Amino acid sequence: MPKQLLTLAGKTLVEHCVAAFSQAPGIDEVLLVMPPAYHDEAAKLVGDQVSAIISGGVTRSDSVRNALAHLSARYPAESTGVLLHDAARPLVTQRVIADCVAALAQHDAAGTAVPTADTIVVADDGVMSHIPPREKLLRCQTPQCFRLAVINRAHELAAADPDFVPTDDCGVVLRYLPAVPVHLVQGSEHNIKVTYPGDLAIAETLLRTATDPR
Repeated sequence: MPKQLLTLAGKTLVEHCVAAFSQAPGIDEVLLVMPPAYHDEAAKLVGDQVSAIISGGVTRSDSVRNALAHLSARYPAESTGVLLHDAARPLVTQRVIADCVAALAQHDAAGTAVPTADTIVVADDGVMSHIPPREKLLRCQTPQCFRLAVINRAHELAAADPDFVPTDDCGVVLRYLPAVPVHLVQGSEHNIKVTYPGDLAIAETLLRTATDPR
């Protein structure tokens, strides 16, 4: 089962995400990318809150490209803004979404991030080799936000490079369009990614106790 169909407080992760974006000012429509085998189930869960359910690809980047192709066929690339969000982050806040929308009014690319409280170590063959200054390190979250023309071009270049396997879309822009600044949007410590089984318990506690999550 895709983890976006796991249940959190009586709703699947994807229901939490779709609800957050469908009620957010400045969001014109929500697209959902899912494996084809789960389209019917997803349609029952989110109904008319999404404008389309798009088939995912083999990799994350393939899934993003499928969504971008759908948008590019319907909207002008130069004037359209896109927010890409992981359904495994069900606690995205309205403040974060609003700040992402506002960022795209001024910038062609922006990523959501929070400062790291931990010291990060660079290792080489099991040996510490370098400790970067912590004040310059942040943990990436989603949404990641782009002008449609920018993210289309970045993925076009990435797809032609057999040696690059991107883990997120800001990284694609940073590598292939280095002249495009990727600005920062302040994320939220509540905007956690559900990766391990214990993360569901953490997310449920945050959902239950948060009154105005920042």
